[in-house]
Amino acid sequence: MIALRKMTQEEFDAWRPIVEAGYAADHVRAGNWRDTEAPHQARKAFDQLLPNGVNTENHHVCSIVDEATGETVGHLWYFAAPAAGSPSLFVASIGTNEAHRRRGYATAALEALEGEAAALGARSIRLHVFGDNTAARRLYAGLGYRETNVQMVKELAA
Repeated sequence: MIALRKMTQEEFDAWRPIVEAGYAADHVRAGNWRDTEAPHQARKAFDQLLPNGVNTENHHVCSIVDEATGETVGHLWYFAAPAAGSPSLFVASIGTNEAHRRRGYATAALEALEGEAAALGARSIRLHVFGDNTAARRLYAGLGYRETNVQMVKELAA
């Protein structure tokens, strides 16, 4: 159904600002960053994680491609991140283009990642999801991911 293909430099250059802006917005919505500092903080995080862009060692920035049509339908970015001493992969970002959502592409990409993980000797796949992203949380739970940490906040009247 899908293939994971390394992004070209052109794809990466178009993808990064979009995903970076979404990451900044997620942190603002979660109350982690002020909207005035969020773009800078997101750019700083991406610069640290991907210093060589799409060619950063041990990072895999992939296009999710529908094999039937050849169309790029989303992205998957993951990297090796040992957890508790055992080999693990960490999903930094996954998303499907708006026109292709709710068609099983993210599920297929995460299932394909399990094969990649096995080939790389990883014993687990980890990821972070913002608490208000109920659709993603349902998707991950349905694929067998379990919550390992939960942060909560209660807003108080001024």
